[in-house]
Amino acid sequence: IPLSLDESKSAMMVCCSKVICDGCSHANKIREMEERRHPKCPFCREQLPTTKEESDKRRMKRIEVNDPVAMYEEGVMQRQKGDYSSAFEYYTKAAGLGDTEAHYWLSHLYSDGLGVEKDRGK
Repeated sequence: IPLSLDESKSAMMVCCSKVICDGCSHANKIREMEERRHPKCPFCREQLPTTKEESDKRRMKRIEVNDPVAMYEEGVMQRQKGDYSSAFEYYTKAAGLGDTEAHYWLSHLYSDGLGVEKDRGK
């Protein structure tokens, strides 16, 4: 089943960078509660992080192994913080590894001149 185009209806698992829809995530949580299991990733079965620091650490670990989805997500976080230079850097790396969303957001950075010199041609 294809994922929704609406990114607010899905989440990236920081352990393996797989994207899961909210409905599947919810079904997995219910199954774990019913079976009295610790929350785990439905893809790689790693235990889910319990703190933001642990989540950030796992995402950075995925970035170190050149995971384009993790790089894209880090670019999103940097852009939301207003650090457009870092966002540009992460989006560029992710786009170079084939992430289409990163290409899309790079075009916005170029178009608006955020973190790079404004360039309507790119």
